[in-house]
Amino acid sequence: MRVCVYILAILAAVPYTRAQVKHVDMNIYGCSDTVPGQDSFALDGEGTGHSDFALKQFVMTLPEFADPFTYGDDAFYTAVQRQFNCLDLVREEIKGNNHSKEVLEPPVSSIYTRKYVKLGVDNQLICHVTGFFPPLLRLRWAKNDVYVSKGVTLGQFQPNNNGTFTLFSSLNFTPKPGDYYTCTVDHATLKQPLIKEWSADKWITPRSIFPIVLCAVGAAVGLLGIAIGILFFIKGSQCN
Repeated sequence: MRVCVYILAILAAVPYTRAQVKHVDMNIYGCSDTVPGQDSFALDGEGTGHSDFALKQFVMTLPEFADPFTYGDDAFYTAVQRQFNCLDLVREEIKGNNHSKEVLEPPVSSIYTRKYVKLGVDNQLICHVTGFFPPLLRLRWAKNDVYVSKGVTLGQFQPNNNGTFTLFSSLNFTPKPGDYYTCTVDHATLKQPLIKEWSADKWITPRSIFPIVLCAVGAAVGLLGIAIGILFFIKGSQCN
Protein backbone atom coordinates (compact mmCIF):
# COMPACT_ATOMS: atom_id res chain seq x y z
CA MET A 1 0.00 0.00 0.00
CA ARG A 2 1.34 3.43 -0.94
CA VAL A 3 0.01 6.32 1.12
CA CYS A 4 -0.36 9.91 -0.05
CA VAL A 5 -0.11 12.35 2.84
CA TYR A 6 -0.98 16.03 3.01
CA ILE A 7 -0.04 17.86 6.22
CA LEU A 8 -0.85 21.45 7.11
CA ALA A 9 0.99 22.93 10.10
CA ILE A 10 -0.43 26.04 11.75
CA LEU A 11 1.46 28.30 14.14
CA ALA A 12 -1.05 30.01 16.42
CA ALA A 13 -0.08 32.93 18.66
CA VAL A 14 -1.90 33.32 21.97
CA PRO A 15 -2.99 37.00 22.01
CA TYR A 16 -3.01 37.52 25.76
CA THR A 17 0.47 36.10 26.49
CA ARG A 18 3.95 36.52 25.09
CA ALA A 19 4.26 32.82 24.45
CA GLN A 20 3.56 31.18 21.10
CA VAL A 21 1.81 27.82 20.96
CA LYS A 22 2.41 25.44 18.07
CA HIS A 23 -0.58 23.46 16.84
CA VAL A 24 -0.59 20.84 14.10
CA ASP A 25 -3.72 20.53 11.96
CA MET A 26 -3.51 17.47 9.71
CA ASN A 27 -5.50 16.23 6.76
CA ILE A 28 -4.25 12.80 5.82
CA TYR A 29 -5.51 10.69 2.97
CA GLY A 30 -4.43 7.32 1.70
CA CYS A 31 -5.47 5.06 -1.16
CA SER A 32 -4.95 1.48 -2.21
CA ASP A 33 -6.21 -0.85 -4.91
CA THR A 34 -6.79 -3.61 -2.33
CA VAL A 35 -8.29 -1.92 0.79
CA PRO A 36 -10.65 1.06 1.27
CA GLY A 37 -9.05 4.47 1.24
CA GLN A 38 -8.97 6.99 4.07
CA ASP A 39 -9.41 10.74 4.30
CA SER A 40 -9.34 12.12 7.84
CA PHE A 41 -8.58 15.26 9.83
CA ALA A 42 -6.79 15.63 13.18
CA LEU A 43 -5.75 18.52 15.43
CA ASP A 44 -2.73 17.93 17.68
CA GLY A 45 -3.12 14.19 17.24
CA GLU A 46 -6.85 14.09 18.10
CA GLY A 47 -9.24 13.01 15.37
CA THR A 48 -11.78 15.67 14.38
CA GLY A 49 -13.51 14.08 11.39
CA HIS A 50 -13.25 11.64 8.48
CA SER A 51 -14.93 10.62 5.24
CA ASP A 52 -16.90 7.39 5.48
CA PHE A 53 -16.75 5.92 1.97
CA ALA A 54 -19.20 3.14 2.88
CA LEU A 55 -21.86 5.57 4.14
CA LYS A 56 -20.88 8.16 1.50
CA GLN A 57 -20.74 11.04 3.96
CA PHE A 58 -18.36 13.06 6.12
CA VAL A 59 -18.45 12.20 9.84
CA MET A 60 -17.39 14.61 12.58
CA THR A 61 -15.74 12.92 15.59
CA LEU A 62 -15.34 15.86 17.97
CA PRO A 63 -15.94 15.16 21.69
CA GLU A 64 -19.10 16.57 23.25
CA PHE A 65 -17.24 19.32 25.14
CA ALA A 66 -15.49 20.72 22.03
CA ASP A 67 -16.67 23.85 20.21
CA PRO A 68 -18.73 22.63 17.23
CA PHE A 69 -17.54 23.30 13.66
CA THR A 70 -17.67 21.57 10.28
CA TYR A 71 -15.37 21.19 7.28
CA GLY A 72 -18.08 22.29 4.84
CA ASP A 73 -20.83 20.57 2.89
CA ASP A 74 -18.45 19.52 0.12
CA ALA A 75 -15.93 17.79 2.44
CA PHE A 76 -16.95 14.29 1.33
CA TYR A 77 -16.98 15.10 -2.37
CA THR A 78 -13.54 16.67 -2.03
CA ALA A 79 -12.33 13.47 -0.35
CA VAL A 80 -13.66 11.37 -3.23
CA GLN A 81 -11.77 13.51 -5.72
CA ARG A 82 -8.59 13.16 -3.65
CA GLN A 83 -8.98 9.38 -3.81
CA PHE A 84 -8.94 9.47 -7.63
CA ASN A 85 -5.93 11.77 -7.64
CA CYS A 86 -4.14 9.62 -5.07
CA LEU A 87 -4.63 6.44 -7.12
CA ASP A 88 -3.26 8.19 -10.21
CA LEU A 89 -0.22 9.33 -8.21
CA VAL A 90 0.36 5.84 -6.80
CA ARG A 91 0.32 4.31 -10.27
CA GLU A 92 2.92 6.83 -11.42
CA GLU A 93 5.09 6.21 -8.33
CA ILE A 94 4.96 2.45 -8.88
CA LYS A 95 6.21 2.89 -12.42
CA GLY A 96 9.17 5.04 -11.37
CA ASN A 97 10.02 3.67 -7.91
CA ASN A 98 8.79 0.11 -7.86
CA HIS A 99 11.87 -1.15 -6.01
CA SER A 100 12.08 1.50 -3.28
CA LYS A 101 11.94 0.35 0.35
CA GLU A 102 9.56 1.72 2.96
CA VAL A 103 10.73 2.49 6.48
CA LEU A 104 8.72 0.10 8.67
CA GLU A 105 7.85 0.74 12.31
CA PRO A 106 6.28 -1.95 14.56
CA PRO A 107 3.18 -1.22 16.66
CA VAL A 108 2.79 -1.26 20.43
CA SER A 109 -0.61 -1.88 21.99
CA SER A 110 -2.50 -1.63 25.28
CA ILE A 111 -5.96 -2.61 26.46
CA TYR A 112 -8.12 -0.92 29.11
CA THR A 113 -11.74 -0.23 30.05
CA ARG A 114 -13.60 3.00 29.34
CA LYS A 115 -15.39 3.06 32.71
CA TYR A 116 -14.77 1.78 36.24
CA VAL A 117 -15.40 -1.96 36.23
CA LYS A 118 -18.40 -3.44 38.00
CA LEU A 119 -19.33 -7.07 37.44
CA GLY A 120 -22.54 -7.45 35.46
CA VAL A 121 -22.56 -3.78 34.37
CA ASP A 122 -22.11 -2.93 30.66
CA ASN A 123 -18.74 -1.42 29.81
CA GLN A 124 -16.36 -0.96 26.90
CA LEU A 125 -12.88 -2.32 26.26
CA ILE A 126 -10.45 -0.08 24.35
CA CYS A 127 -7.52 -1.40 22.33
CA HIS A 128 -4.94 1.33 21.66
CA VAL A 129 -2.37 0.61 18.93
CA THR A 130 0.29 3.20 18.13
CA GLY A 131 3.76 3.86 16.70
CA PHE A 132 3.36 1.82 13.50
CA PHE A 133 4.03 2.38 9.80
CA PRO A 134 2.68 1.77 7.22
CA PRO A 135 -0.95 2.44 8.26
CA LEU A 136 -2.14 -1.03 7.34
CA LEU A 137 -2.85 -3.69 9.96
CA ARG A 138 -5.36 -6.30 11.07
CA LEU A 139 -7.03 -6.05 14.49
CA ARG A 140 -9.21 -8.77 16.01
CA TRP A 141 -11.14 -9.11 19.27
CA ALA A 142 -11.72 -12.43 21.02
CA LYS A 143 -13.74 -13.54 24.04
CA ASN A 144 -12.50 -16.70 25.74
CA ASP A 145 -10.36 -17.48 22.63
CA VAL A 146 -13.34 -17.12 20.24
CA TYR A 147 -13.14 -14.22 17.78
CA VAL A 148 -16.07 -11.79 17.98
CA SER A 149 -17.33 -9.01 15.70
CA LYS A 150 -20.57 -7.95 17.41
CA GLY A 151 -20.18 -4.73 19.39
CA VAL A 152 -16.81 -3.93 17.77
CA THR A 153 -15.94 -0.50 16.39
CA LEU A 154 -12.75 0.37 14.52
CA GLY A 155 -11.50 3.94 14.29
CA GLN A 156 -9.54 5.74 11.59
CA PHE A 157 -5.77 5.73 11.32
CA GLN A 158 -4.56 8.88 13.08
CA PRO A 159 -1.13 10.39 12.29
CA ASN A 160 1.43 10.99 15.02
CA ASN A 161 3.90 13.87 14.92
CA ASN A 162 6.79 11.49 14.14
CA GLY A 163 5.23 10.09 10.96
CA THR A 164 3.81 6.93 12.53
CA PHE A 165 0.15 6.17 13.13
CA THR A 166 -2.33 5.39 15.92
CA LEU A 167 -5.50 3.29 15.82
CA PHE A 168 -8.26 2.78 18.39
CA SER A 169 -10.77 -0.05 18.51
CA SER A 170 -13.48 -0.73 21.08
CA LEU A 171 -15.59 -3.70 22.17
CA ASN A 172 -18.86 -3.47 24.10
CA PHE A 173 -18.96 -6.10 26.83
CA THR A 174 -20.37 -7.03 30.23
CA PRO A 175 -17.64 -8.14 32.67
CA LYS A 176 -18.36 -11.51 34.28
CA PRO A 177 -16.22 -13.85 36.41
CA GLY A 178 -14.22 -16.29 34.31
CA ASP A 179 -14.36 -14.29 31.07
CA TYR A 180 -11.23 -12.93 29.41
CA TYR A 181 -10.76 -10.84 26.27
CA THR A 182 -7.87 -10.35 23.88
CA CYS A 183 -6.96 -7.76 21.27
CA THR A 184 -4.76 -9.26 18.54
CA VAL A 185 -2.82 -7.09 16.08
CA ASP A 186 -1.14 -8.28 12.87
CA HIS A 187 1.29 -5.96 11.07
CA ALA A 188 3.94 -6.35 8.39
CA THR A 189 6.70 -5.63 10.94
CA LEU A 190 5.66 -8.40 13.35
CA LYS A 191 7.01 -11.94 13.22
CA GLN A 192 4.08 -13.04 15.37
CA PRO A 193 0.78 -11.35 16.34
CA LEU A 194 0.80 -8.76 19.11
CA ILE A 195 -1.70 -9.88 21.79
CA LYS A 196 -3.00 -8.00 24.83
CA GLU A 197 -5.36 -9.63 27.34
CA TRP A 198 -7.91 -8.31 29.83
CA SER A 199 -9.52 -10.53 32.46
CA ALA A 200 -12.30 -9.69 34.90
CA ASP A 201 -10.87 -12.15 37.44
CA LYS A 202 -7.44 -10.49 37.42
CA TRP A 203 -9.02 -7.08 37.75
CA ILE A 204 -11.27 -7.85 40.73
CA THR A 205 -8.92 -10.15 42.67
CA PRO A 206 -6.67 -7.47 44.22
CA ARG A 207 -9.69 -5.39 45.14
CA SER A 208 -11.72 -8.27 46.56
CA ILE A 209 -9.11 -9.69 48.95
CA PHE A 210 -9.08 -6.71 51.29
CA PRO A 211 -12.85 -6.69 52.03
CA ILE A 212 -12.79 -10.44 52.66
CA VAL A 213 -9.82 -10.18 55.02
CA LEU A 214 -11.38 -7.20 56.77
CA CYS A 215 -14.65 -9.06 57.33
CA ALA A 216 -12.78 -12.11 58.62
CA VAL A 217 -10.75 -10.02 61.07
CA GLY A 218 -13.90 -8.20 62.21
CA ALA A 219 -15.73 -11.47 62.77
CA ALA A 220 -12.77 -12.89 64.74
CA VAL A 221 -12.56 -9.78 66.93
CA GLY A 222 -16.30 -9.94 67.52
CA LEU A 223 -16.19 -13.59 68.57
CA LEU A 224 -13.20 -12.88 70.82
CA GLY A 225 -15.13 -10.04 72.49
CA ILE A 226 -18.12 -12.31 73.06
CA ALA A 227 -15.90 -15.02 74.57
CA ILE A 228 -14.22 -12.54 76.92
CA GLY A 229 -17.59 -11.16 77.94
CA ILE A 230 -18.91 -14.64 78.75
CA LEU A 231 -15.73 -15.38 80.75
CA PHE A 232 -16.12 -12.24 82.87
CA PHE A 233 -19.81 -12.99 83.37
CA ILE A 234 -19.03 -16.50 84.65
CA LYS A 235 -16.32 -15.24 86.99
CA GLY A 236 -18.60 -12.53 88.29
CA SER A 237 -21.33 -15.06 88.99
CA GLN A 238 -18.87 -17.28 90.89
CA CYS A 239 -17.76 -14.33 93.05
CA ASN A 240 -21.34 -13.56 93.99
